[in-house]
Amino acid sequence: MPLAHHLKQITYGGNDGIVTTFAIVAGFAGAEAEGAGAIGAVAVLVFGLANLFADGVSMGLGEFLSTRSARALYRAERARVLEGADRRRLVAMLGARGLTPGTAARVAEGLEESPELVADLLAGAGVSMPDLRDATPARDGVVTFGAFLAFGLVPLLPFLLAGPEAGSTLSSVAASLAALTALGLLRARATGERGVRALGEVLGVGVLCGLVAYGVGALVG
Repeated sequence: MPLAHHLKQITYGGNDGIVTTFAIVAGFAGAEAEGAGAIGAVAVLVFGLANLFADGVSMGLGEFLSTRSARALYRAERARVLEGADRRRLVAMLGARGLTPGTAARVAEGLEESPELVADLLAGAGVSMPDLRDATPARDGVVTFGAFLAFGLVPLLPFLLAGPEAGSTLSSVAASLAALTALGLLRARATGERGVRALGEVLGVGVLCGLVAYGVGALVG
């Protein structure tokens, strides 16, 4: 299973997982309720873990339903396009792509030896959607859930491992930045794009969401 095939699920699931749990950490840090340090740390764990699993299941099922619906829509559109498939349409499609009428007719005659190829060509020309016949809704949902859980657990690890210590929040910030960096590098490796751009976008989104959560917590506190 090539990484690129599920890059969308890993990127969105992982990024949302980190942001979801770190937003809770940042919100409590911004509130800074006097004399409630230990209670705040317990609340971080309770709300963080509850949101991690609830949102993870929601995202996984959402990805499953979204992919299944998109695949069904593609199949319906493809069937509609292929209902009127004939040589005339194939010749017209080839002509629209630069072949002379004579050449288009000869190519169409040769292509008709492979009905599946003709179907793919006509569907590709007539369906304004990516080919989703081989989409795997269940696997996409599981990958999304797994990425959300794996990356989303990172901001909570300092609280799970060290308990309600004073340095847990700072450790959570460092762990979250490390997880976002890993996600950006993973994206860069899978897509071949520049690492600086991938890192900048992933880190930028995470840091912005953390600052918003911190600001809201400070206002409420």
